Amino acid sequence: MTGDVPTVGVEEEFLLVDPDSGRPQPAAAAVVAAAEADLGDQVCGEFTRNQIEVRTSPCADAGQLRDELARLRSAVAASAVAEGLRLCASGTPVVAAGLSPVADHPRYRAGAAQYRAMLDDFMVCSTHVHVYLPDRELAVRVSNHLRPWLPLLIAVSANSPFHQGNDTGYADWRAVIRSRFPCLGPPPYAESLRHHEELAVAIADSGAMLNAATPFWDIRPNPKLPTLEVRSMDIVADIDDTVALAMVIRALVSVSTDKALAGDPGPQPNGEVLRAAYWRAARDGWPGCGVDALSGEVLPTSVQMARLLDHLEPALRGHGDSATVHGFMDRLVNRGTGADLQRVSLGRRGSLAGVVDDLVSLTVRT
Repeated sequence: MTGDVPTVGVEEEFLLVDPDSGRPQPAAAAVVAAAEADLGDQVCGEFTRNQIEVRTSPCADAGQLRDELARLRSAVAASAVAEGLRLCASGTPVVAAGLSPVADHPRYRAGAAQYRAMLDDFMVCSTHVHVYLPDRELAVRVSNHLRPWLPLLIAVSANSPFHQGNDTGYADWRAVIRSRFPCLGPPPYAESLRHHEELAVAIADSGAMLNAATPFWDIRPNPKLPTLEVRSMDIVADIDDTVALAMVIRALVSVSTDKALAGDPGPQPNGEVLRAAYWRAARDGWPGCGVDALSGEVLPTSVQMARLLDHLEPALRGHGDSATVHGFMDRLVNRGTGADLQRVSLGRRGSLAGVVDDLVSLTVRT
């Protein structure tokens, strides 16, 4: 903690791509080995051998987080270049990549055995945001307040309109891929930490979750860190957007913590309505509309985002993050999300390989 302002950290997942074709390449082990000399345990592999992950230290403010992300991106990008590859921030592979080459890790092998063909194209890259919240009981109650906002976070972080050489018609195809799985997506409403754990055990006992101790819901008290982790968003190419999204989530956690401590149990939107809101957010992204998960009302994404910022403004000002977040809102209004930028890039460059080139340039523009 820094005073009353919780620290924040970010995990980012990237694709390693060929500089000419834009195709993902199974070189994570070599790139991680090269980057570890500078980054240590802040870099690791991911589910496929085409992916790499970096994780920041806990950061006190937006400036520190940006510096940390810039350092990590620059280091892994240099290691990728040394292997003849490039670092690409896209939620899904833009060009055809074939079957996902699962990394050699016991947990990943177990997942492949459990979910089988569902994982054949599971080559997805996410942004995870961690906010310091060591009280796990409180973290579960805070999660209940965050659940209705998850679809909006999907819409404003969308960065996966193309998948394996196809225009999906969606802004966030990664969210659609993840929606197949019974262990991913919004967490169930939980009245307490014990209730949360009982739900995880029941799902694990059914065979739908690998391990009850490590649920992969889109919000969770992290199993190993004293944080509340939000996992719903695409990887974002623009580093300033990543920082702003992290500050939005920190403010959401702060506001929700105050409500939970005041005895507010949090809203309980219908689970099917929440799933529908996920789908609409993934399809429409920023330019379209979304389903308000509390009322079921269909509203423009821009209206939902304005409402969220009004809700968070006191916390954003208190954290010193108002300018950072409102700058992000201005970028959304002026040029949309990463998904919108990818489609503009295709129109300008005329090929999906050109889209990857633009993504690579933006990923390393720190």
